Amino acid sequence: MRSEWKRRFKLLVQRFWQPTSACMTCMPGSWGNIMSLAHWGIAFKTGLLTGVLALLLTFTPAAKWYGNRYSNALLVGSLTAIGDAYSHISNYRFHVVEHVVTGVMSGLFALAASYLLEDRARRVRAVWARLFG
Repeated sequence: MRSEWKRRFKLLVQRFWQPTSACMTCMPGSWGNIMSLAHWGIAFKTGLLTGVLALLLTFTPAAKWYGNRYSNALLVGSLTAIGDAYSHISNYRFHVVEHVVTGVMSGLFALAASYLLEDRARRVRAVWARLFG
């Protein structure tokens, strides 16, 4: 029972940073306004909502989708698009574009993290050892 909640907390943290990073990447002027408290507030709201939705899905049969990296990325991207649409109105002319792009970026971040951070970041540690001996 305790390990199940530990896994859920880990999932919540993972599903918080991926959408937050994607939201900061996809908002217009994000890199120019990296220190903007308003941008960070929207990004945190998107990340928190996506994390809560992902946590709620762990209580359903859909939790098995987190086991496969591709279905996980698809699920995270979809949840991020929903969270982003709920968090704020798009700044683009076509309102759905920013939310979809944010979802795609979040899914790509989740997919990249599944490759880089699996097995206690084995790939990252191997490259680090090769570069710095």
